[in-house]
Amino acid sequence: MLTSTLLGRRQLLTTSAIGFGNLALAGLLQDGAVADSRNPLAPKKTMFPAKAKRVIFVFLHGGPSQVDTFDPKPLLARDHGKPFPGTMPRIVSSATGNLLKSPWEFKRYGKSGIEVSDLFPEVGKCVDDLCFVHSMHGSNSRHGGALLELHTGSDTFVRPSMGSWVTYGLGTENQNLPGFLTVCPTLTHGGVNNWSSAFLPAWTQGTPIGNASISSDQAKIPFIQNAETPLSAQELELQMVGNLGKRQLSHTGPDAGLEGRLSSFELAYRMQLAAPELQEITGETEATKKLYGLDDPKTRNFGHQCLLARRFSEKGVRFVQVTHSYKWDQHGDLRKDHTSNAAEVDKPIAGLIRDLKSRGMLKDTLVVISGEFGRTPVAQGDDGRDHNPHGFTTILAGGGVKAGFRYGETDDYGFYAVKDKMHLHDLHATMLHLMGMDHTKLTYFYGGRNYRLTDVHGVVHQGVIA
Repeated sequence: MLTSTLLGRRQLLTTSAIGFGNLALAGLLQDGAVADSRNPLAPKKTMFPAKAKRVIFVFLHGGPSQVDTFDPKPLLARDHGKPFPGTMPRIVSSATGNLLKSPWEFKRYGKSGIEVSDLFPEVGKCVDDLCFVHSMHGSNSRHGGALLELHTGSDTFVRPSMGSWVTYGLGTENQNLPGFLTVCPTLTHGGVNNWSSAFLPAWTQGTPIGNASISSDQAKIPFIQNAETPLSAQELELQMVGNLGKRQLSHTGPDAGLEGRLSSFELAYRMQLAAPELQEITGETEATKKLYGLDDPKTRNFGHQCLLARRFSEKGVRFVQVTHSYKWDQHGDLRKDHTSNAAEVDKPIAGLIRDLKSRGMLKDTLVVISGEFGRTPVAQGDDGRDHNPHGFTTILAGGGVKAGFRYGETDDYGFYAVKDKMHLHDLHATMLHLMGMDHTKLTYFYGGRNYRLTDVHGVVHQGVIA
């Protein structure tokens, strides 16, 4: 977890007499149950008792409007068409007008009575299992910088993603699968940098399944099956490569690049048995498929992503991301496009929450649902809203957070976070805390200093923790 641990692993690689091929074969025989301690992806102890074992991150790319979805503002409706009475922030575009009321009505749901827009009736039925953080804010109003800040903690530099940090700190529970999977990730606004390991060890890198341009039912882990070389021959090849690598390391000392490649060969060998089965959903019941909306062309694509997230999480993948990309950037056509976007994700998100809960997984799975920022309560053109990083809503569920709960507030019009403000650094700190890690101690030495996901920032928000 810390630098000293990494050095110990490297030193062990230079002296071990056990070939990488034998480690891979042992992993196959164990079926991912108990990892060899020499494997960098082996499960690691938490720093203190954890409430969450794994994370599912549902990313809504483009910036959903908080005042049209989960943060109702009666004064916005009352003062529709009037100038915003506060100080306007610095935003992306200058073509912003007067206050624009939400076209949608809000209704109370559940025992908690939390209000949710008509855009999300299925999510509304799940409010008693959700924690709405209304006071999120970030530092960047541009998509590229905001995506990087949400995913990596930095909006200006290439840094390891939060999935990579979680994998680095905790390893993974299934040694036949990567610790970090991202389903249909975005190709824009930072692209691979949003799920990169950067300077962390290569084995923490996110493994993509397809990309945003591919239908999720067609997205597969590439080159996962080898019809030309049987496993027995591959084992011999791994032993030879492992011996060559060991010899090289004995001469050169620690080499993160070489070690990362050797680990990736080993993992690819093991994945041949585990991954194809998990990507094939034919064994799911019709009721489960319907729960995620796979019976409806409108919800099928994102529903398939959410179902894969549950399947991978259930089999021990530490961090899984799904992405609804890139559709929520309504500078115009707010009514039409937000209606269409919400219809694609509402049932799948609710299905994921319900499925996790019915399987007993929600209690130790932290679900994070968020865009990179929100939208302005003032109009852009006749029917649009501009970017707004100053106050927006992120939804948390399971994994030790309070349920049926609203945390933080924006101002009366939904422009600025004003109460219990939670910066993206704070979100990362709180997420790591729920996973049993102190964000100030999960560090990696690089370029002359220790780095962490939260850099020099971040406060754990105890107010959202059950």
